[in-house]
Amino acid sequence: MTFISQTKEADVVLIGGGIMSATLGAMISKIEPNWSIALFERLDELGLESSGPWNNAGTGHSALCELNYTPAAKDGSVNPDKAIGINEQFQLSRQFWSHLVTEGHIGSPKGFINTVPHMSFVMGEEHSNYLKTRFEALKPHALFSSMEYSEDRDQIAQWAPLVINGRQGNGRLAATQAAEGTDVDFGALTKDLVKFLSAQGGEINYSTDVVDVKRGSDRKWELKLKHKGSGETSSIKARFVFIGSGGGALHLLQRSGIPEGKGYGGFPVSGQFFRCTNDEIAAQHSAKVYGQASVGAPPMSVPHLDTRYVGGRKSLLFGPYAGFSTNFLKAGSLWDLPLSIRPSNIYPMLAAGLHNLGLTKYLVSEVLKSRSSKVTTMQEYFPEANGNDWELITAGQRVQIMKKDRKQGGILQFGTEVITSSDGSIGALLGASPGASTAVPIMLELLQRCFPREFKLQWQDKIKEMIPTFGVKLNDNPDLAAETMAKTAATLQLS
Repeated sequence: MTFISQTKEADVVLIGGGIMSATLGAMISKIEPNWSIALFERLDELGLESSGPWNNAGTGHSALCELNYTPAAKDGSVNPDKAIGINEQFQLSRQFWSHLVTEGHIGSPKGFINTVPHMSFVMGEEHSNYLKTRFEALKPHALFSSMEYSEDRDQIAQWAPLVINGRQGNGRLAATQAAEGTDVDFGALTKDLVKFLSAQGGEINYSTDVVDVKRGSDRKWELKLKHKGSGETSSIKARFVFIGSGGGALHLLQRSGIPEGKGYGGFPVSGQFFRCTNDEIAAQHSAKVYGQASVGAPPMSVPHLDTRYVGGRKSLLFGPYAGFSTNFLKAGSLWDLPLSIRPSNIYPMLAAGLHNLGLTKYLVSEVLKSRSSKVTTMQEYFPEANGNDWELITAGQRVQIMKKDRKQGGILQFGTEVITSSDGSIGALLGASPGASTAVPIMLELLQRCFPREFKLQWQDKIKEMIPTFGVKLNDNPDLAAETMAKTAATLQLS
């Protein structure tokens, strides 16, 4: 561990000490063990921003319960394709983690992943009809074959008693459950992956800001570094750079000057959660229960009552309550948004804002909510919730993508996007959810785009050793899907 890099040149530089850089670093160290790798984190610990366990929902995003991945069409039908794609991606992540556990590269999987059933829960006729249609669209597919549906209150109470106990009225309720869902502590996983990277010879630098990224005359990238405590400065050259610093990625992408990064802007969304660490209450709930987002709310604002395992302790989380701050990182600056505006992105950002006035109105209403109003919202999903048992915590900062669009001028895009230079020497990841859960396929995409020759001619076999079904659609192969999921569940000690 170092605090200011003494290395003057590396094959690979990773910016950001979160799950993305950690995943890429572990992957490269497996397929190219002789490459030198240096990682730079601006804070004094790993995974303190979006990868932190209390800064994200911790859901192993596999589209089992997240309704925003399967919106209803105008005719009421539900297209399962996006949900299937996300589930396919999560299966790749599980296989990579399983490989690392099997090889002894990371410690006990119980430190970062646990079985927690995934549920969707809705109220009223319209939402119940939608959920039933969604279930019928997903159930025939191999990756969703275990999903159950019920409108019986007693059955729903068995799955998640807290959402039923004390509920008044006889209105229609509906729920789905997928018993194979998981809870993931991406902060703990990040530390495990970086520990492995360090053991393989990677240089890990803390409290170090990458303040500039520029192309040198030798075509290598030169990064200017500054230690946050001492103010000491240094620099390092790299053959390949990955900007995986969450909300901080946009600024560095812009500084790189690559044409592929022009026109992108960022829209920051903050949030809060209620957290309950009362062991007696937490013991009564073992599920992640997702509901429907409010009208105008971004997908990341879907309300959910989650079981969490952090540091071996079971807790409950409810939220999120969206807010707005101009910071791009939780530990960032209020100037992050204004300083990201460029001539190339100002029009797309304004156009995207104009087309999302409903989101602005929603965020304003959320910011103005009192604590008692937030408790009332929670009681829609947990009727007997006592606000005194819950503390309000600030979640991680998310920066949604704004970019050019031919028809609208600019759009606000939810999700993640990989941006790479034409020569593949630098790549960046912008955006948010499902992010962490799909880190493995996202980094595979990055490697494929940045190193197409090596990927095709040298790395395929090594990747398939780590991820046996890479290149295969599990959903189209039910027997292989069942076998693969059972194998990774056993390795990851999932019940």
